[in-house]
Amino acid sequence: MGVRRDLKRARRRTDLADRAAVEIVRDAGGAVREVRAAPLAPPLGSGSLADLPFTHAAETPDAVLLRRREPGGAWRPVTAAAFAAEVAAAAKGLIAAGLGPGGRVAVMSRTRYEWTVLDFAVWAAGGQSVPVYPTSSVEQVEWIVRDSGARFAVTETAGHTAVVTAATAGHPRPPRVWQIDANTSAGAGPESLADLTALGRDLPDDDLAKRRGALTPDTIATLCYTSGTTGRPKGCVLTHANLHAEAANTVELMHPVFQAVTGRSASTLLFLPVAHILGRTLQLACLMARIETGHFPSVRPDELRPALKEFRPTFLVGVPYLFEKIHDTGRATAEKIGRAASFDRAERIAVRFGEAHLRKFLGTGKGPGPGLYAAWALYDLLVYRRIRKELGGRMHYAVSGGSPLDRNLALFFHAAGIVVYEGYGLTETSAAATIVPPLGPRPGTVGRPVPGVSVRIADDGEVLVSGGIVFGAYWNDPTATDAVLHDGWFATGDLGALDDDGYLTITGRKKDILVTSGGKNVSPAVLEDRLRSRSPVGQCLVVGDNRPFVAALITLDPEAVAHWLSVRKLPPDTPPAELVRDERLRAEVQKAVDYANEAVSRAESIRAFALVEGEFTEENGLLTPSLKVRRHAVTAAYAEQIEALYHR
Repeated sequence: MGVRRDLKRARRRTDLADRAAVEIVRDAGGAVREVRAAPLAPPLGSGSLADLPFTHAAETPDAVLLRRREPGGAWRPVTAAAFAAEVAAAAKGLIAAGLGPGGRVAVMSRTRYEWTVLDFAVWAAGGQSVPVYPTSSVEQVEWIVRDSGARFAVTETAGHTAVVTAATAGHPRPPRVWQIDANTSAGAGPESLADLTALGRDLPDDDLAKRRGALTPDTIATLCYTSGTTGRPKGCVLTHANLHAEAANTVELMHPVFQAVTGRSASTLLFLPVAHILGRTLQLACLMARIETGHFPSVRPDELRPALKEFRPTFLVGVPYLFEKIHDTGRATAEKIGRAASFDRAERIAVRFGEAHLRKFLGTGKGPGPGLYAAWALYDLLVYRRIRKELGGRMHYAVSGGSPLDRNLALFFHAAGIVVYEGYGLTETSAAATIVPPLGPRPGTVGRPVPGVSVRIADDGEVLVSGGIVFGAYWNDPTATDAVLHDGWFATGDLGALDDDGYLTITGRKKDILVTSGGKNVSPAVLEDRLRSRSPVGQCLVVGDNRPFVAALITLDPEAVAHWLSVRKLPPDTPPAELVRDERLRAEVQKAVDYANEAVSRAESIRAFALVEGEFTEENGLLTPSLKVRRHAVTAAYAEQIEALYHR
């Protein structure tokens, strides 16, 4: 088995879990209240992250750092020397355009190679980057540009340019805009990146070196605006030292296993939004470790799967939705050819096999017996290898973040030869604050603190984080800053618990806790995460605050519905109004509800649900750009349906 072989090799080399030494602090009752992880990487002593491309170019100019996707689908290698040259050219252009030290540049684009070039170019020019989600509205862009004071902006498409132009039309000094996809042959229209680099063509190299040399670890690197579920986004002030602490310690903890276990150079395909802090720090860590990185502009599984087969990464960083869709696609394919029962048996075997294999690996019990091994081998031929093929065929590891991954789903992938490690963090913690260590897989938890980080559980169950990764302030908002930063500790707003080995489990959001009219406290996250992991559920919202019982609003996943209709030879254009009333489809959703209820007591279980037409999306304002449900917006939009749940 690939996972077993890889973990044995890694264990023989170095027990990286032990390298990340932790100190566990207990309260008087013996419960773990704090975990402190020793750093694995020294802090950034001088300079800044802007030096990284130029250091690589000087040390290993011919090393391939990135692969750039060409229009025909081929992946062209980009060497360290070529990347540094592009960064320098764009940085000179920004200086020539008037970007001063500490000036800010907004970047509104999907994930693509140019984003990485621009990020380092802004830093090299002495500036601060301000990422903007490509799906942001005019109102959101207006606020971010005005609040940040960005005097320059780079957009990807004409549509993005139109949004920025409309958003800043009333500003005293609208930003100067360059467009990545501008048609340079048209002779008119927005300025292009070629126009930007042309501005700095005659700028001396010494001028750029002086700008870069003036930066220190404490210089602000980025204002990264949260995609909060309520209110205006807040700009998190992150320094070069913050981002370095995150990336360098994560590389030291995770990269040796990726590199040594695969027997070849590590590579990854970055598809998470680079406007999100997880995407930003991932690309930074990969460049720091010289891991070959490709960019892909979509997180849609149907668009992403072909790219994964082309690029063939050795590891991925994704969100639970991706792994759920890969699993669901596998089952849908099996059902189409009459093998749904076989897939379901394979899933049950995978969970049993994964549990037994982990018990043996962790020394807590016996491993799989001969019968279970034989069953696994059979389904590896029939099912699991197809899952690996969907992910490019070379992948052994993945990291999942953003929200909890269903434990059984993690075990399914484990049995398929792909160990999925979970992590947890926020924009305010420069991405991951905790991650499952390479040789300590523990599905269902989000791991131990990243090296150099401490995690504490407050008296009310709130997760507190301290360390070099924690941001310094919210931009222009001292009141909000004072509300979450206390004596070096950041109050995350999340609820969690630490086990005896220092592993953190997130149980919900403090502000999202529901209290039923019977006085029962209910964390909706546990139910929602399990619901979303089961087809045909798309998105969901658990309700029940000041109500007699817990209920749920549930949307249907369009792909799952299309498959369900196809298998039953029903019209593909069946109206949504009919679908939400179809008892056969409701029975499928009830199975997902039953699965969610297995994780909670009866008092916390979902007693009723409503299937609602349409989807929760960014476009209709019901999801954040990081795909989190805007609870207040959904509650307001579906107030009548919620009331109906309690008046049946």
